[in-house]
Amino acid sequence: MPATTALRAHARLRPLGADNARWTGGFWGEVRGRTRDVTIPQIWASLRNPQVSPGLANFRIAAGLEPGRHSGPPFMDGDLYKWLEAAISCLGTDPDPELAATVEDIAALIASVQREDGYLHTPTIIAARNQESVSELADRFHFETYNLGHLITAGVRHYEVTGSTTLLEVAKKAAGYLEHLAADKPLELARSAICPSHYMAVVDLYRATGDERCLRLAEAFVRVRDDFQGGDDNQDRLPVREQTVVAGHAVRANYLYAGLADLVTETGDQELAAVLERLWLDVVDTKLYLTGGCGALYDGASPDGYPWQNQISRVHQAYGRPYQLPHTTAHNESCANIGMILWSERMLSLTGEAKYADVIEQVAFNSLLASISLAGGEYFYTNPLRQVRDLPYPLRRPGDTAIHPTPEPPPSDARLREGYLTCFCCPPNIARTLARFHERAAALGDDGLYVHLYGGSDLRVSADGGRSLALREDSDYPWHERVTFTVTEAAGGGLPLHLRIPGWATDAALRVNGESVTVTAPGSYTRVDREWRSGDVVELTLPMPVRVVRAHRLAEETTNQVAVRRGPLVYCLESADLPGGVSLEQAALRRGVPLTPVDADIDGHRVVALDVELAVLPATAADSLYADLADADVSAASARLVPYYAWGNRGPGEMSVWLPVVW
Repeated sequence: MPATTALRAHARLRPLGADNARWTGGFWGEVRGRTRDVTIPQIWASLRNPQVSPGLANFRIAAGLEPGRHSGPPFMDGDLYKWLEAAISCLGTDPDPELAATVEDIAALIASVQREDGYLHTPTIIAARNQESVSELADRFHFETYNLGHLITAGVRHYEVTGSTTLLEVAKKAAGYLEHLAADKPLELARSAICPSHYMAVVDLYRATGDERCLRLAEAFVRVRDDFQGGDDNQDRLPVREQTVVAGHAVRANYLYAGLADLVTETGDQELAAVLERLWLDVVDTKLYLTGGCGALYDGASPDGYPWQNQISRVHQAYGRPYQLPHTTAHNESCANIGMILWSERMLSLTGEAKYADVIEQVAFNSLLASISLAGGEYFYTNPLRQVRDLPYPLRRPGDTAIHPTPEPPPSDARLREGYLTCFCCPPNIARTLARFHERAAALGDDGLYVHLYGGSDLRVSADGGRSLALREDSDYPWHERVTFTVTEAAGGGLPLHLRIPGWATDAALRVNGESVTVTAPGSYTRVDREWRSGDVVELTLPMPVRVVRAHRLAEETTNQVAVRRGPLVYCLESADLPGGVSLEQAALRRGVPLTPVDADIDGHRVVALDVELAVLPATAADSLYADLADADVSAASARLVPYYAWGNRGPGEMSVWLPVVW
């Protein structure tokens, strides 16, 4: 049994590793190839080049291989660990001797830097080497536990894929250090638990080793958090079981709840499971963007945390109030969107409910893929739903944070993806998510194989009694509605097959060897249980009519506006697809206007776009805060909508997901 399916005592479904699931063709097969050939090498080229990034240099200095001081943000160790996880995962699907040698060299370097007690944080270790006075855990925003969490995850991944124990031993020692903190310095641990990747990490270590101390450590993390009087920024104002809504920094929230879902999967804590369900629904029902983006606000606040105005604290990259979903200033950090995938996939494993797979698909096809260029080597830190020209105030650039301000931000309509960001946490996170995306394709339950996502998979699972089932998917999903699976192996009659009917897919149809099979409602799994034979063909049809959608009445930014979806994809309008003389703010959709799917090309990449005749509103006075409505006719113009994930690949320009609607 692969390590990725070990333990999970209370899981309904167990995810599949690279031996059982691959993206071998189709849409996600292309993404897999791009991740292998472009993204992982490009990020490594940045991290290893001290003229671009101190990511590798900090470890070499900490190891005494060269002189110097620490450079970059305090969480930069985690950037190297996340890239390492991506590279290791790539080796699991696409063996490469040169990459494997690089991975082993880095593993040895990391091991050489770690202190004997398991602590590893290059800013502190470099300062000590330079005989400077320094204390560990001196500042919660040094991100020591965050870095250690990603280190442990990379160590477990290294062991799973290569069998090497080099980084696994590093991971065990790091967990030992965290165990020491939980027992002897709980206040320091709770205060330093910023962006808690270590929750997920120690459960990963438990699954890899079976060591019960790791599970007890995860429980200790919750206990010390509950005893700490913090704030909404790091979700530690209230004990986790008392939380009713999601507030604060979106990455930290999503990581926390993903880690708690891991804990529930192992312990079966039903009270905590109910809390996570309530919180997840709070996000999905009131705070999740149509694109799957998370964390609406650049700078929010903690309005419910304290009764007095002068005690309200700033919250960066925050979930806002219900339905507080701005467009131009939407933050939606790429790491937060990935965090929603991590949280949702754990809830899916725990419950087997298709709604979680629906959200994984929503995030993946829209905000996740929007965070990386079509070419695979440039990245967004923030993911807005609208970009406009001549914004009279500077938005932080996609890589800028309070730690690394940019004195002269570029014009807002020049906000483009970049190959290197001063805050580099997102690119390696994107890489590791895509390198492991085959694990989200399907899962094995006690009652058969569950297929979650479509887009070019090969699946192979087995169960007790010698039964097995292998499938090859042939489809042009998400561009076209038909998904075909061919049975390539079915020992012992195979296993029951469960196919997800997406929540957006009305009128889905299913045929097996040409015979119709009853399909369950959207947002569920349809079970097909029969004696499978090699060569059987399963044909799932998911009609993809163009849908024009509105938002809740309390979502102020969308008042009298609509957005366009087709299948799992959200569409947007870019100024590049408007005729000359028509500005973005003049573009509107007429109710009932046809939107026609057409094959198109963006930067050499095929997409299905939507051709439409837009209504063109009269131009307004450019410099007036308020102006009289022009007494002019609404005209028309031909335009094209493109998938949101493909925006920003044709140079600077304007963009909007939501458009005014006219009758």
